Amino acid sequence: MQEITIRTQQHCQFINIDAQVQSAVDAARIQNGICCIFVPHTTAGITINENADPDVVRDIIATLDKLVPWHGNYAHTEGNSAAHVKASMLGFCQTVLVREGKLALGTWQSIYFCEFDGPRTRKIWITVIPAP
Repeated sequence: MQEITIRTQQHCQFINIDAQVQSAVDAARIQNGICCIFVPHTTAGITINENADPDVVRDIIATLDKLVPWHGNYAHTEGNSAAHVKASMLGFCQTVLVREGKLALGTWQSIYFCEFDGPRTRKIWITVIPAP
C-alpha cells in the first residue's frame, strides 16, 4: 500500500490525482490487475469523471451545494454535516483496472480527490493488486 498526501486549498475542491495514482502503479511494477484508491476521511471522497472540460467539475460542485447546502438544519454539532453527506454521496473508494502497466481510464476520465471541508491536509491510500 502506498500513501499520498494532498493539501487542499479551498473549502470545496476537486483535485486530479491521475499522476500520483499512476506513480503507485508504476512502483508496483505490474502489467495487469486492479488499483484500489481509498480516502480515509469522512468529509472527503473520490470520484471518476470528465477531465476535458473543467466546467464539469464546477457543475458537480454547484449541484452538490444545491442538494446539500452548507447551512441547514443539521443535528451534528461540529458544523460540517454537509461535508459528511457529500462525501458519503460520492464515496470513499474507487477501483480502476490496470492494463499493460497503465490505469485503464476512458478517454475523458480522470480520478478526482474531492474535498468538502477544507482547506486541509489529506491522505489517500493506494493498493495495486496483480491479476492472477
